[in-house]
Amino acid sequence: MTFKQFSKKQLKLMNWWCRGSPYQKSDAVICDGAVRSGKTMCMSLSFVHWALCTYKNGTFAICGKTVTALRRNVITPLCASLNCMGYCTKVLHSKNYVDISRGKRTARIYFFGGKDESSAALIQGITLCGVMFDEVALMPRSFVEQALARCSVEGSKYWFNCNPEHPSHWFYQEWIKKRAQRNVLYLHFTMNDNPSLSAAMRRRYESLYAGTFYERFVLGRWTAPLGLVYPMFGDQNIALPPSACDKYYISADYGTVNPASFGLWGLCGETWYRIDEYYYSSKTQGAQLTDEEYCDALDILCGGRKIESVVCDPSAASFMAQIRKRGKHTVLPAVNGVADGVRQVSTALKRGAIKIAPHCKDTLREFSLYRWEDSARCDCPKKENDHAMDDIRYFVSTILCGADDGFFAMALKRG
Repeated sequence: MTFKQFSKKQLKLMNWWCRGSPYQKSDAVICDGAVRSGKTMCMSLSFVHWALCTYKNGTFAICGKTVTALRRNVITPLCASLNCMGYCTKVLHSKNYVDISRGKRTARIYFFGGKDESSAALIQGITLCGVMFDEVALMPRSFVEQALARCSVEGSKYWFNCNPEHPSHWFYQEWIKKRAQRNVLYLHFTMNDNPSLSAAMRRRYESLYAGTFYERFVLGRWTAPLGLVYPMFGDQNIALPPSACDKYYISADYGTVNPASFGLWGLCGETWYRIDEYYYSSKTQGAQLTDEEYCDALDILCGGRKIESVVCDPSAASFMAQIRKRGKHTVLPAVNGVADGVRQVSTALKRGAIKIAPHCKDTLREFSLYRWEDSARCDCPKKENDHAMDDIRYFVSTILCGADDGFFAMALKRG
């Protein structure tokens, strides 16, 4: 692995805890800001150096939203870097920890995932010398506070990094705004703070985002969303596939009282096209349809094509059961995280990874009307004009991105 010279801000993060540093007595460090600014790699290296310099045989924790994401985004590149620096690392995946040693000093670092409120129970009982949170804004407060309570060893410190979220987020309110009274060093990062990121790569990441997501992931601001959810959607996103598609999926947002929206997707080259749609509003039509009738409509939408799978609203249990009963299509319950899904759709639109056929009138109508809540204290789109928007989100999150959210995978230069 090849490192370029560290920036001044990265060096401050690397050395803030060292003897002689003006920040040595701080109890914690917080790094927020833009994506690809180098804050995660520098923080994890600094965390390990501090751990081994401060304790001979200490126990520590690194926390992420999930252990799988933590291993991929933090632990694997961290261990590769440490091995190049002469450290010895031994990862025990079955026990979720890594032992890191140099000379006579050893640190055991456990991995924890903080994906929901129940995660707090996973970290109870352990005693830690320090803890690092990767993407802390994605974790519930109960988990973070339980992990902090585990740090009862003299001299223990806390390490936080994240990309910005809504300004009413608990971490922004309780830690960033109160950093002085909590004795915290706060470092705000931009892409310019990462010398290893070329100008071309910065332009690429800047081109991926628009609106709120540009403010957060490029400018690094804690910003509340306003106006249209997808302000980047325009004529460039409206097109028919230039030739026959290689494979097909259907995404479905099921509704009885509320409208139902199905989308037929085809892959042509590297672009997914919404080549047709079915949209039914019982309020407008004056009659509710049965699951059987919706399955009939789905079969008509397929038009005899081989469908890889129907990606369906995960709460539509009876509809999914009826599709399976017919035996024509496999069914996938959709990944249904709204905030992540909206971000993924935004990125797909910016990249040109999805396009909408011009005759999908209800989809085009919803894109022009789908808006954020005006007074939300979190990232919440209004629950109106959202049925085609939901089925598109299901498709992008489940098929285009998958559970690992491949749009944001780390790329490291290796020697």
